[in-house]
Amino acid sequence: MSTHLKAFTLFAIIIVGIGGGYAFAQTDDLSLSGIVITTDKESYNDGDTVMISGQVRDLLSGTPVSLQVFAANGNLVTIEQIDISPDKTFSTEISAGGVLWKSKGTYTVKVLYGTQSRTAETTFEFGGSDGTTKPTGTIKVDRTNFVLSYKITGGSVLSVTPDDEANSLVVAIKTTSDGVLTITLPRALIDAKINGQDDNFFVLIDGEEVEFEETTTDTDRTLTIAFPDGAEEIEIIGTFVVPEFGTIAALILAIAIISIIALSAKTRLSILPKY
Repeated sequence: MSTHLKAFTLFAIIIVGIGGGYAFAQTDDLSLSGIVITTDKESYNDGDTVMISGQVRDLLSGTPVSLQVFAANGNLVTIEQIDISPDKTFSTEISAGGVLWKSKGTYTVKVLYGTQSRTAETTFEFGGSDGTTKPTGTIKVDRTNFVLSYKITGGSVLSVTPDDEANSLVVAIKTTSDGVLTITLPRALIDAKINGQDDNFFVLIDGEEVEFEETTTDTDRTLTIAFPDGAEEIEIIGTFVVPEFGTIAALILAIAIISIIALSAKTRLSILPKY
């Protein structure tokens, strides 16, 4: 065998060995602990969604995976149980942000499956939270009884206020990066219709019209709106929005005052002496 051929063969063996070693390392992790876990990214910002996924070697009937997330300062910030799919995989999403996530640094994800021998962990970097972020959840519409469901990445929702004169909802946000807001709007709160048929909403970000995606049902409409870092206000404009309590209260007060005046006038007339 020539010197060049020997060198090529040796190089090929080294490359295969490196690749095979990595594959074996992954397999060994699952073989030794019975469970592996990963995150979709290595670092996250305030308001981001952390996607966690993993796999188990053996299915244990009726046994979920126990998951814990620890902040950089060692505090427990998340705990939950995740069901295993028939294909031996599992996944979950957690929202990065809020009071418990103020610490900046390396966060640790730990999972336990069945016994102490079936454990695994991974880490990710987090830039810390200001404590006000509500990446996923619900928010009450100012001066109404409506509560909206939403999900946001790259920021937080501060408030939602109806503007009955503009037939719109004004969503105040605080951003940490480019992000996406997905918000579900009950038709009883705001809608866009022409001749009884669904029409398109107009969506403005800081006064500039933007495109968005939408899904609808008979009772609500869900909008998915991408926004840039630094955005402060998202306005959703339709053809109808429920009046604020303030407007309704003003109308009720005006009617009450008119009724009192009319009643007082009638009372005075009834007690005037007749000649």
